[in-house]
Amino acid sequence: MGKKDSVEAIGKYRVLRELGRGATATVYLAEEPGRTEPVAIKLVRFEGSADEAQWTRRLKKLFATEGAMAKKLDHPNIIRIYDTVLEDDQAYIVMEHVSGRELSNFCSFDKLLPLHRVVGIIFKCCLALDYAFKQGVIHRDIKPANILVDDQDNVKIMDFGLALNTAKKSETDSTFIMGVGSPAYMSPEQIKGYPLNQKTDLYSLGVVLFHMLTGRLPFRAASTAQLVYKIINADPPMPSQINPNVPASMDNIVRRALEKDLYSRYRNGAEMAQDLSSVRFQVVDDNWVALDTSRLEALKTLEFFRGFEELELWEVLRISTWRMIPADTLLMREGDEESGFGIVIEGEVEVSVEDRVICRLGTGEVVGEMAYLNQDAPRRSASVVTLTPIAYLDINNAALALATEECFQRIQKRLVATAIRRLAAADRSLASHGEQAHKPVAAEKLEIELALEPMDTPPAVEPGKRG
Repeated sequence: MGKKDSVEAIGKYRVLRELGRGATATVYLAEEPGRTEPVAIKLVRFEGSADEAQWTRRLKKLFATEGAMAKKLDHPNIIRIYDTVLEDDQAYIVMEHVSGRELSNFCSFDKLLPLHRVVGIIFKCCLALDYAFKQGVIHRDIKPANILVDDQDNVKIMDFGLALNTAKKSETDSTFIMGVGSPAYMSPEQIKGYPLNQKTDLYSLGVVLFHMLTGRLPFRAASTAQLVYKIINADPPMPSQINPNVPASMDNIVRRALEKDLYSRYRNGAEMAQDLSSVRFQVVDDNWVALDTSRLEALKTLEFFRGFEELELWEVLRISTWRMIPADTLLMREGDEESGFGIVIEGEVEVSVEDRVICRLGTGEVVGEMAYLNQDAPRRSASVVTLTPIAYLDINNAALALATEECFQRIQKRLVATAIRRLAAADRSLASHGEQAHKPVAAEKLEIELALEPMDTPPAVEPGKRG
């Protein structure tokens, strides 16, 4: 289905327009004779090539065995399935059409919902999962893209009972483990291929909750293998470590939902919902205000933060102090025992040693990095005085200890790179005042060739003895 062919009818349903298209399926808005409300139809066409045969068999089996199970679910927070039709060359699911946006729209730090809304949405998901399990259904693919929410926080979980999102066949689009997919929302037991129960859905919902509270996933890594290792072995950070607006009671809920030990995890959705309801009454809804993005935009322009993800920049702002400092102010004193560092956001400072000027640093430059990197003897090697009023990002060791591993490592690399660059500049400055260098006799660099010596024949081992 590479081209957008025109579809006027699917079975007895008249197609009104296309709603969305994936690698394998297309979703249409349609109407059924005798029904006033329109329906959504997910249409999957089966290709005839040998390469597609295995995938086609898998899809047909899922439609035949799981479609009927999804059809029997009747809950206000679950997309209602009206009909499932399996044919030789295609299959389609007729479902309730609802307006709303995927929760994935509210999982970046700058678009997070107020805490009381997050709690309410996840609360409804808990009740839906609890109901589904009582009907013998486990979703197995809970993630933000499979949960719709409208402006009134009406929640609908999609793709219930299918276990595999038939619209998402590519590796980047599905979290289903059948040899493909990202494990970002999977439970440890799902990754290991163990038998699953309702607790796997609660784990995945815990990851969704974490994502909506913090704007990031609990486990992040450069490769799928590293991510899988962390999910199975590592402890996640707590949401309040990343977002200070999250109360400690919410940390406890996330910790229990993400328990690797099944016996310590929530037993069912109702139990998790009960804990969420107690948190909701503690939340003061009127305290929420939209994030001020002006400081974030300022950091994006600085060379020091080149390559940082937006989420990491939000984290930097959270663990640091943004200060406005007047001109002619002593920022750091040579010889003082302290190891924090800072970044000049705007303005200019002067760096000196023994009252002799070394350099002037402006917007985007780091000060104090040498004392920070030399933790064995954290003394200021130079004094820093403001020449103009400056905007200054102050970061101390205690605050940096609260950063996530990814953010901490990225800051460390930038500080080391800055120190190396400045040491190289210092070497060049010293060279400009040094004596003429000694000239070697040979102009070419000495090349050393290595050759492998042949191995001696090992001595024979007498029978009955080991060497």
